[in-house]
Amino acid sequence: MSPSFFEIVQLSDGDYALRRIDDDAAPLVRISFSEEAREMMENRDMNVAKAMIAAGIEAAGNIDYDMGHDMDWDEEDGDAIDPQPSYTLH
Repeated sequence: MSPSFFEIVQLSDGDYALRRIDDDAAPLVRISFSEEAREMMENRDMNVAKAMIAAGIEAAGNIDYDMGHDMDWDEEDGDAIDPQPSYTLH
């Protein structure tokens, strides 16, 4: 299996996406900022998108599959979806 190379691109609608260089399929990750967020970032939105994608890749790499500690989703958890999303500010 040959290695995959990825790129972060800005899409025509202004969103940012992580995709395989050699594949025109849907992006693996897509990041969308509100107009208010873009104004607060003062033209640093590409850098923020890169940092968000890097953090996601790092977090995914920290999942301990070798020890059998992957995420455990109970079937009952799907029924308890809150219609009002909660937000956490870090």
